[in-house]
Amino acid sequence: MDGTLAIIGTGRIGEALLRGLLVSSWLRPEQVVCTDASADRCEEVATAHGVQATTDNRSAIQAADVVLIALKPQVLVEVIGKVSDAFDPAQTVISVAAGITTSTIQDTIEGEVPVVRVMTNTPVQVDEAMSVLSGGTHAKDRDLDVAEEILRHVGQVIRMDEVHLDAVTALSGSGPAYFFLLAEAMIDAGILLGLPRDVSTQLIVQTMVGSAKMLRDTGRHPVELREMVTSPGGTTISAIRTLESARVRAAFLDAIEAAKLRSEALARGE
Repeated sequence: MDGTLAIIGTGRIGEALLRGLLVSSWLRPEQVVCTDASADRCEEVATAHGVQATTDNRSAIQAADVVLIALKPQVLVEVIGKVSDAFDPAQTVISVAAGITTSTIQDTIEGEVPVVRVMTNTPVQVDEAMSVLSGGTHAKDRDLDVAEEILRHVGQVIRMDEVHLDAVTALSGSGPAYFFLLAEAMIDAGILLGLPRDVSTQLIVQTMVGSAKMLRDTGRHPVELREMVTSPGGTTISAIRTLESARVRAAFLDAIEAAKLRSEALARGE
């Protein structure tokens, strides 16, 4: 990358993106300026990554060609509103704040600044994120290209119209929590059956990793892969019948729909 990247808010997601970009050599530490409300946190980030870090959002924004906003959704409008005149239409502004629309950000900052909204998820911390991006009113293809290039260093990226991002939030944004809950339940089941916790954990984690790779790499439908494991009259079909009797599939559908509705409510400020 040519130019300077400002990361406004260097929490878990902001720092994960920073680390991924530096490790990939897509940009050098001297091309980055990070901000945080805490001076101690700024010192920590600067020491860990060799970048400039400051509590001064205005100076960071004014020095940047690309501004990555990684603030918590509940403080974004307030924080950005205080430096609304620091942005420039020549910049690309990328927001990874969940539930905050491009129109909200555009209404907060001055000028026709290109804004790209990104919904990513916590596997960004291990460079396996699933990110979906949408452009605002003033965003051009070059702005979407910049955002996509950044996110590709920490996982996979697709582009969609912003109208779909509440569904994306419910599915992949919240998705890791569903898998962690399932893993927790299966590990507890192993303990119930007499296995040590560490053994049960290793069995379930590797089974989930291997199963996910099969889904990704074979391109086969989940039903086809499940049927490969499900022998007539065997143990797996007995377990599947119990899960179906408990309406586990319906519970997932209801849960993900509830997450989408909550995402829509948050976008309305409720």
